[in-house]
Formats: sequence, C-alpha cells, structure tokens
Amino acid sequence: MSERAHSSDTPVPDDGPSPLETLEAARNRYEQAQRRIEEEGGEAVEDAADAYRSATDLLESYVDRATGTGRENFRAYVELEGKFATLVENLSDDLEGREAFEDALDAIDKRRLSESDFEKAHAALEPAAQYDELLEEREDARAQLAEARKAAARRLRKIDDELAERERLLELANADLDAPVERLRKPIEAYNEAIREAVIEYRREVSAREVFALLERSQWYPFVGYERPPADLREYVETSSDGEYTIPELLEYADYSRSKLDHYVEDADVLKRRVATQRTFLDNVDAEPLTLEWPPGPAGELRQRIREYRPFVERVGSDETVERLRDVRMLTYDDAYDRLQTAAQAVAQLTPEERERLTDGRVADELEALREERDRLEEALEVDDPV
Repeated sequence: MSERAHSSDTPVPDDGPSPLETLEAARNRYEQAQRRIEEEGGEAVEDAADAYRSATDLLESYVDRATGTGRENFRAYVELEGKFATLVENLSDDLEGREAFEDALDAIDKRRLSESDFEKAHAALEPAAQYDELLEEREDARAQLAEARKAAARRLRKIDDELAERERLLELANADLDAPVERLRKPIEAYNEAIREAVIEYRREVSAREVFALLERSQWYPFVGYERPPADLREYVETSSDGEYTIPELLEYADYSRSKLDHYVEDADVLKRRVATQRTFLDNVDAEPLTLEWPPGPAGELRQRIREYRPFVERVGSDETVERLRDVRMLTYDDAYDRLQTAAQAVAQLTPEERERLTDGRVADELEALREERDRLEEALEVDDPV
C-alpha cells in the first residue's frame, strides 16, 4: 500500500473558538481580574485577602474543639480568642474591611461558644470575602491563561505539520503525471522479486547461526531494518550445536514430540523453550528489510539505502540479484530521475479528492490561511504573560 501524502482529508471547520481566540479571552480575563484588584487597592486587597483566609482558617480549625462546656472546650476557646485577637490587633488600621474582622472577634468574645457563634463570626467576615474572591479569580484566570498558552503552542506545532502537508501537495501538483514512471517501477520490482526469492533460498540453505550473524550486523546499517534476535534465542543459536540447523528446520523440530526430538537435537526441552516461543520472530526473518519501497525516495536517499543494502544482498543473493540492485542505483544518476520520482510520488499519493482541491485552488487558500494563523499565534505567544 502506498504512503498517503497526508493523514487527513479536507479540513473540517470547527465552530468552537480557535486557540488564538481562547488565548486572547484568557488574557483579557486575567487583565480584568488584575485591574479589579488594582482598583480596589492593589496590595491592600492582597493583605485583606490574606487576613480573611487566616481568620476563616482559625474559625474552621477550632469550631469542633471550642464548642461545648468541658474543660478542653474552654481551653480551646481561650486559645482561639487569643489567636483571633492577636490577628485583629496586628491588622493595619487602614486595612480594607478591617471592621469585618473586629465584628467577627466580637462574635466569639464569650465565655462559652456554640456553633451558631461560629456561624455569626463567619457572617461577620463576609464583607472581607470579596477580597479573597478577587484573588481567587485572578489565580483561576492565571491558570486558564497558562492552559491557553499551552493549547496555542500545540496548535502552532500542528500548523507546521499542516503547512508541510499543503506544501507537499503543491509540489506534487507540479509533477508530470504523464511521465514514464515505469522506467523506475520495473527495475525496482525486478530487484524486489529477486531479493525475496534469494532470502527464501538463503533461509533454506544456511544455518540459523549464520542468519543471526547477519541480523546482528544489520544494527550498524540504519536503512537495513532487521530486528535483533531475542537474547535467549540468540544465546541458544550461538552456543548450542542446534544452531547449525537452518531456521525452517528448527521451526519444524519445534513441532516434534520430545521423544522424537531426542534423535535430532542436543536438548529437546531447551529447543522447545527457545524456538517454539519465538516462532513469530523466526517466521518474520524475511526479505522485507532489504526491499525497495514504491514510490522511491529522493535520489540521494535511495543511493544511500542501496549502499547499505549491498553487502547484505551480496551475502544472501546471486550475482544477478546484485546486478539488479546496481541497475536501480544507476537510475538515481539519470537526469530524469527527479522528474520521474516526483511523478511517481504524485501518482501514488494524490487521491481524487486531493487533486480536486489542488485544481480549484483550495490547497493554496489553506496554505495562505495557515501561514496567517501561524503568524498571529507566534505574535500572541511573544507576549510575556504572568504564568
């Protein structure tokens, strides 16, 4: 199956706010919250809010201990009254809402307290609660602003991917769709067929130990994507005399009964544990990591891939297989390669819907809109928000 030019079809409009709109709204909310605090006194609001929180914390921490008629209740009441009185005495005379704290102290200034007294104290503090609410609103707005910035940054990264998709489509649109891409396809298909047959024969003829040595060697060649053998299976093949068998033979023996295996292998139990449990891995040792994809990549990339493939192809294939690989490599030096490769990519990747979008100009319009959105987001994210 050919690789698609991109993972999505025509963009689906989203009726919700864009990341930029969300960021601007969050920034406006924070600025409004900060402005309200400044209008109410700025630092004085923060002092009043801190005092309110301290007062309510005191009331909540003593409500269970300081109510009742026992000695412990009375001791807790004395502690509460002393701490609350100290809190009020330490308040600035010009603190916003200072009267609320004095009224709350009056509400608990008794020899015995009940839950209703605490309720009255909380009610007395209510005028000062607005300052705490102002700070909470600012903190909530700050958190929303931080999340909006993250969402905008994620959208910015996604835009880069979407831009690359549109730019690639426009590049493919310039391809010569009538170009004779068979000049590339036939040599690649001929090589792929040859290497598949060669690997099948190689598996039948050489020992598992030799095949594993080839797999180990592939780790130094990025374009040769063989998976390394599991450690326990690799150790078994390298150290046991059973490693002299071919992979098909080992897989066949894994289906034998233990009594029958005793006539063929060094240790039937070990073979069962090592080979039978790794059947999927052994079955997948095939030619695919040495095949060439269609459509092919750029000339330089394909040459490097072939350069890495060659020592493996020479090991497993015939001179004819190596020659077919060389034929493909020679194509990369052909003056027409880039034109044919681009055409092959276009034929393989462009869907009818994408061709229609290219023809009617929608892709170009999307590209322009994405660039404008990217510029606006980058500008918005340059603001040094207090997050």
